[in-house]
Amino acid sequence: MKTSIIRIERLLVGIGLLLISLQANSQDNKPSKEERKAAKRDKDYYNFQVVDTMVQNKSFVLEADYLENQYGIKRPVNSLINFIKLDSLKAVLQTGSSQALGSNGVGGATAEGSISGLKITKNTKNLTFFLRFTIVSNIGIYDVAMTIYSNKNARAEISGLGPGKLIYDGRITNLWESGTYKGQNSI
Repeated sequence: MKTSIIRIERLLVGIGLLLISLQANSQDNKPSKEERKAAKRDKDYYNFQVVDTMVQNKSFVLEADYLENQYGIKRPVNSLINFIKLDSLKAVLQTGSSQALGSNGVGGATAEGSISGLKITKNTKNLTFFLRFTIVSNIGIYDVAMTIYSNKNARAEISGLGPGKLIYDGRITNLWESGTYKGQNSI
């Protein structure tokens, strides 16, 4: 009788240890709402720091997924040939189309020039950046107003000396990670 009680106790202890280890390895332990919020906040803050470095170095590319005109008509575009590139004190503003040939060889126009009047506003509460600058190029002068979010989404409104505006809507990336193709400078 004593040996059967010891065997039952050992069996119960073994089952208990097995259940504890199963629960510890279970994937059903979901993080709480507060833990998920904290993880998202940490990720957003980390991305904000990465974006801050790119903005301060003036070394990034806004690859547009959509172009929008002044009437709100939005069209999907190829991000490899529709972009705004900042590299130190130089900038490239390009539009392109895979269906036509333009003056730049990629179905649009390429304005390459110097940056002037750069103003950067950093909003640490909303984790955003607002940039305003002018590109002086061989085909014109363009004012750019760009908003960059901590998730690396960005939106830039371009206006020239004439009426109208063009909005680039997409994501920013480092210069070395960008796969953009610059066409010939428009004349």
